[in-house]
Amino acid sequence: MWRGIRYFRAAPGGPQAPTDKSENELTSNSGITISLDAMGGDHGPTVVLAGAAIALQRRPDTRFALFGEEAEVLPVLAKYPELQAASAFHHCEMSVRMDDKPSQALRQGRYKSSMWRAIDAVKTGEAHVAVSAGNTGALMAMAKFCLRTMANIERPAIAAIWPTLRGESIVLDVGATIGADAQQLIDFSMMGGAMARALFGLECPTVGLLNIGVEEVKGQDDIREAGRLLKETPLPGIEYRGFVEGDDLGQGTVDVVVTEGFTGNIALKTAEGTAKQIAAYLRAAMSRTWLARAGYVLAKSAFDRLRDKMDPRKVNGGVFLGLNGIVIKSHGGTDAEGIAAAIDLAHTVARAGLREKIEADLANYHRRISEEAASVPESSVS
Repeated sequence: MWRGIRYFRAAPGGPQAPTDKSENELTSNSGITISLDAMGGDHGPTVVLAGAAIALQRRPDTRFALFGEEAEVLPVLAKYPELQAASAFHHCEMSVRMDDKPSQALRQGRYKSSMWRAIDAVKTGEAHVAVSAGNTGALMAMAKFCLRTMANIERPAIAAIWPTLRGESIVLDVGATIGADAQQLIDFSMMGGAMARALFGLECPTVGLLNIGVEEVKGQDDIREAGRLLKETPLPGIEYRGFVEGDDLGQGTVDVVVTEGFTGNIALKTAEGTAKQIAAYLRAAMSRTWLARAGYVLAKSAFDRLRDKMDPRKVNGGVFLGLNGIVIKSHGGTDAEGIAAAIDLAHTVARAGLREKIEADLANYHRRISEEAASVPESSVS
């Protein structure tokens, strides 16, 4: 037994058996409890726990349910006494590797991996939200299997916070699902709108469909059909602005940009690569001559602000939407600051009641659709 930490070990072949305090105790306080896959990412507990320690300093009301292999997690956790005191550790038999296939991870890691147990903590009510930097495909497969999709939602989406010239926007889907029909794009619009209201405090966020042009005749059939339906039947709580193009992402033309996962993921990776490219150009330019170095010193505060704005770690964390519980995917290769940002995001969406807002929006939308369908005279139906 490690002193100073609530330590739970899973009973062989059965559910976890607490050896100290009840598992539901963490949810009895007024803070936010986050279940954390301590084994996730390229660097495992060393970076994950360092990030959790940073996040705890920023948000002292956070409590953690930590899942991982004790031989790797506990020696690192001992270095962070405050995090240790705010956490309950749960030993897991295994962890999901970054190169595991989703089907393999689901088959071998269900019920006993740190990733599964972190997600299951949300299902059982031990935690408000789960965070993992692990294998994206495996995380989505496990989250869908464990939490299931919300009523009337066929496919979940991953939503990312996107820095813009106006501030921040939400872009979804950035990788959960390849392809999407018109109804799924409408579902994404509702979920993205709920997230914008929860995170940005907007009463009626603006929404646009990402397309190859703003003209109504352009784009694939599903995108044009979704645009037509959004115009003819406005969704509650959002303002549809029509089609937007790739350059509108950085401009912040709308609060929520909706697309399918293939396009969204390419856009996300392109933006991340461009930010790194520009940063490399600036470093090279500032060190080329003594005059350039002197100019950098004089303008250091401006360059620091630019670097902070372009830092992808500041907006690390993709939110899985459309499930009966919230899961946050952190970038696997990020550092402690990036993990802390993902935990900050988890705290924010949990405190804002994001899942409840999405459920309410979906219920209102489908209730209205049912009422409109019922009001149509039978003679008008061919």
